[in-house]
Amino acid sequence: MGIKTWFENLFKMEENTKQPAQKKSAQKKSTQRKPTQKEISFFDSMVGEKFFLRTVTYHMTGRVSEVMGSIIKFEDAAWIADSGRFMNAIKDGKLSEVEPVGVAYLNMETVVDFFPWVHDLPKTQK
Repeated sequence: MGIKTWFENLFKMEENTKQPAQKKSAQKKSTQRKPTQKEISFFDSMVGEKFFLRTVTYHMTGRVSEVMGSIIKFEDAAWIADSGRFMNAIKDGKLSEVEPVGVAYLNMETVVDFFPWVHDLPKTQK
């Protein structure tokens, strides 16, 4: 599944989980139907794709190879000590300081945001 398809499916699933607006009612609050919440994991659809991720404390790149709950295994991973100008990093794949680490495991609950990485993954120290 390509990254474009992955994001399209993500947005379709988000639309399907939205609850319809409830009509105002004269009923007591305790008898109103409460909307149900459903947890959906999109992590499995990330397998095989490359990403640039920003966590609460660091940045990294890598290819998702396995999903174990909220833990994601990355192949060809690299810690990005300095991304340089962010737009240039995402658009052109130009990074200022890179530490390739090989395999890495990341708890996705620490991820602030992530971006598709359409460039070759960095494999040399810089």
